[in-house]
Amino acid sequence: MRLLALDTSSIACSVALQLDDAVSELHEEQPREHTAILMPMIESVLQTAGASTTELDAIVLGNGPGSFIGMRIAASVAQGLAFASGLRIVPVSSLAAVAEQVFAEHGAAEVVVTQDAHMHEVYLGVYRQHDDTATAVLPECLHDIAAIDAGDDRPLGPRVAAGFGWRRYPELLVANQENFDAVVDVLHPRARHLLRLGAAGLESGRAIDPRDVSPAYLRQKVAARPAGTP
Repeated sequence: MRLLALDTSSIACSVALQLDDAVSELHEEQPREHTAILMPMIESVLQTAGASTTELDAIVLGNGPGSFIGMRIAASVAQGLAFASGLRIVPVSSLAAVAEQVFAEHGAAEVVVTQDAHMHEVYLGVYRQHDDTATAVLPECLHDIAAIDAGDDRPLGPRVAAGFGWRRYPELLVANQENFDAVVDVLHPRARHLLRLGAAGLESGRAIDPRDVSPAYLRQKVAARPAGTP
């Protein structure tokens, strides 16, 4: 499979190219620089591989949830490339990409991912592996800085916490620490780990026309205070 993956939903600007079995990646953690560095990173991975977007099967988009501006940057670039090359886009969860990396590197049975949503909230996702890819156990959602209902369905193996949200709000980790067997230092999505999710999405018919891309904002009113805050 031949895929280009990109994610700018966090402080990381991440690009990966898969050409059959060969994968290359550029990953930079530079806040507020995504607009300046994303296209040069894409051009670099394509040029190094001697490839062009017209040779690809699809573009894999890290579709959030995450930074509102960041998600729009990646979505706009993915749409432009797709329109220019006659490609479809496979939108995948940026939270699931974090879980995918944890499954690949840490042997977890379940991964609970949080990312900073500001205003004392996090974007929350819970994942287990299904058909070798990170699959959501519950719908992704906004969650306040409190205990998370882990449910009674304890996984048969380690339950691991990952994502920047735990570091951004230490009190969230304290409130939930009894639910986890480990906390791993996988903070932001990497495009390399979008590729497996994107390939599964393409094979299962979840590729969309570029004009239908809709970033996973989750919060519709970005200026509103969450309930219960002063």
